[in-house]
Amino acid sequence: MLTSAIPDRSSRVGLALAGGGPEGAVYEIGVLRALDEAIDGLDFNNLPVYVGVSAGAFLSANLANGLTTAQNARAIVKHEPGEHPFHPKTFFTPALGEMVRRSLMTPRLAFEAVLDYLRHPTDLTFGESLLRLSRALPVGVFDNEPIRDYLERIFSLPGRTNDFRQLRRRLIVVATELDSGLAVRFGEPGHDHVPISVAVQASTALPGLYPPVLIDGRHYVDGVLLKTLHASVALDAGAKLVICINPIVPVDTLHAEERRTRERRLTELGLPTVLSQTFRTLIHSRMTVGMAAYAPRFPHQDLVLFEPKSDDYRMFFTNIFSFSSRKAVCEYAYAATRRELLLRFDELAPIFARHGLRLREEVLLDADCDLWAGVGLDGGEGCDRVRGDLPVTQALDRALRSLELWLDRQQGAPLPGHPAGRGTRVLSARPRARRGRRRRAATP
Repeated sequence: MLTSAIPDRSSRVGLALAGGGPEGAVYEIGVLRALDEAIDGLDFNNLPVYVGVSAGAFLSANLANGLTTAQNARAIVKHEPGEHPFHPKTFFTPALGEMVRRSLMTPRLAFEAVLDYLRHPTDLTFGESLLRLSRALPVGVFDNEPIRDYLERIFSLPGRTNDFRQLRRRLIVVATELDSGLAVRFGEPGHDHVPISVAVQASTALPGLYPPVLIDGRHYVDGVLLKTLHASVALDAGAKLVICINPIVPVDTLHAEERRTRERRLTELGLPTVLSQTFRTLIHSRMTVGMAAYAPRFPHQDLVLFEPKSDDYRMFFTNIFSFSSRKAVCEYAYAATRRELLLRFDELAPIFARHGLRLREEVLLDADCDLWAGVGLDGGEGCDRVRGDLPVTQALDRALRSLELWLDRQQGAPLPGHPAGRGTRVLSARPRARRGRRRRAATP
């Protein structure tokens, strides 16, 4: 059993992570690492409740099992001894078994279609009778067994567990029961006997991409079909502050600051891109409505949401198989989160302070903080290292750059390299009388 004590200052905070596929998981790792460095008193491995959906379930399970934000970041770029590196092929293994099984059904279905037409020639056209062949289409293009196997091996290492009941922290993995369309919270009583790896496999089973997962005689698919974040689960569990991360944002090619293709029309990029944009738009719109509905339900609790800007191509047209692309997305999420925290410091710091946390302005002002150095890679210096032994010229240079960042923030101007669009929202359900006015960031 994992028995690490939960620090007092983290005992009020919950974490809700949405999906977004492998690229969404990489984005969430970058955000988590930035928050880990910048918020004093927050321990992402000792929160009272974790809620994960799809790719967010994958990361939530890692954090609840003691894998640090640094370990998750290193897994993207390094084969760490004793760990299993983050390989996109884990998520994109062709479902050959499903394809073969379905193809073997084709002769029988074709025979039944012809027989049905001959029996009822006035009721069906021959083309209509052939619709029966659609049953031979695979229910998933990719195999999700490697995902389950990957997590099972990670959670079998000493000090970890694949059993919800053995966790010191409360982990809830949300999936959708296919035959009823209802949400199921794996990790809660009645569903806590299911191995964590299997629950995550079910939560990531997006229809069309992965086959449904059979658990106790019922089929389960991706939990994002019902809600994007399921942040209310953490609020219902008593968390006073819920940190939410959502990578699923529709792209805005008309106002994109960076175009990696000359085509501004998504239709030119084919069906997968159109479907992705449609899915992202529906999911994000539903999440916005859902988050607004939390205010009357939870009048004394706060939510802080982090998500990418809609005009950033890096979160939409990313080749997750490329090592450099994975690294770039994580770096982008890390840097963007740090800039946003600093830009909105006066708004966010009091919210974190109400829950016993301190937003570390000195860390956000340090222009030399480096993601990979902070997790023990690439040499250099991380944000948490002591810097009193720096040469005078380097210390002066750092001080001048920090002063420049501070002045930009005081003047309300966008920080260097920071576009006008913002990716952080503060959604508080606290009454206006207590807060003076509702603090809310602009939409991304």
